Amino acid sequence: MKRVLLKLSGEALAGEKKTGFDEAVVLEVARQVKILVDEGIQVGIVIGGGNFWRGRTSKNIDRTKADQIGMLATVMNCIYVSEIFRSQGMMTSILTPFACGEFTKMFSKDRSNKYFSHNMVVFYAGGTGHPYFSTDTGTVLRAIEIEADTILLAKAVDGVYDSDPKDNPDAKKYSEVSIQEVIDRKLQVVDLTASILCMENHMPMIVFGLNEKDSIVNAAHGIITGTKVTV
Repeated sequence: MKRVLLKLSGEALAGEKKTGFDEAVVLEVARQVKILVDEGIQVGIVIGGGNFWRGRTSKNIDRTKADQIGMLATVMNCIYVSEIFRSQGMMTSILTPFACGEFTKMFSKDRSNKYFSHNMVVFYAGGTGHPYFSTDTGTVLRAIEIEADTILLAKAVDGVYDSDPKDNPDAKKYSEVSIQEVIDRKLQVVDLTASILCMENHMPMIVFGLNEKDSIVNAAHGIITGTKVTV
């Protein structure tokens, strides 16, 4: 693989604390990403906002405003993780679909390619920039725009199951599943909008557990212990 888009769950980065960041987890992610960058693999990153904000669960906040807060939560996450990456010897940049003053740069494919050519890790914050779209959709959209070879989905769960393994101890884990089957069976790998985008644009995904040893490096190298989602 020459270019990958890594989606990190904000909740997974919070570790056992369930909120904020577990710095040890973030440092481990940085270690693995640096291995890929040193190998010449270009890495883009999207981070969810669930470690800071779950606004859609509140009935007292307008959906548009809740989504805007969520977008800003992803900006905070990217600034933090970007700085940890820099402390480990990597060059980074953060791109957003809306202006954030001096905090970020505006997203464009050309700007992404320029940064990749300088061996930088590029963070994509702020989702799509619009309410009613999740970070899943933002992830797939950016992956398509930058022509990534695949999306690496690092989650708290170690793959795709036919039912929620938290509720069903007999849940079956898929080693490989098509995006059409994900849609038909409502397997909740990513939301429906993101799934359709993947299918229409032939964007494969690899789903794996963030906390497994060397899981990011292994997934990028084609060593899949989680689930391969084909198109």
